[in-house]
Amino acid sequence: MPTNQHKRKNSFIYAINGIIEVTKTQWNFRFHLISIIVVVISGIYFKVTATEWMALTGVIGLVLVSETMNTAIEYLVNLVSPEWNELAGKVKDITAGAVLISAVIALITGLLIFVPKTGLLE
Repeated sequence: MPTNQHKRKNSFIYAINGIIEVTKTQWNFRFHLISIIVVVISGIYFKVTATEWMALTGVIGLVLVSETMNTAIEYLVNLVSPEWNELAGKVKDITAGAVLISAVIALITGLLIFVPKTGLLE
């Protein structure tokens, strides 16, 4: 019988496997990861404040979680409804919309933080 420590280790491995799956199969997730690298480099360059880092970290997390949940829901919909189904399509559209909302929020947050630091508004 597995111990609690063994169960925790397995759950961590399963979570890492899920992240690897999303990274390998989802172009949008990889795009978001590249965007994160750009944001982090920009944050270091423009010396963002701790408060700004918290905001950036929050919206980065929001986008990654949204994209991951979208992928999980798409996989589940494909499992339950392998044939075309209008309702299944709506579910996929809605979850994709949630990702778009989170990405727009992240973009607005990034613009509010970085544009003033560039001097473009002066």
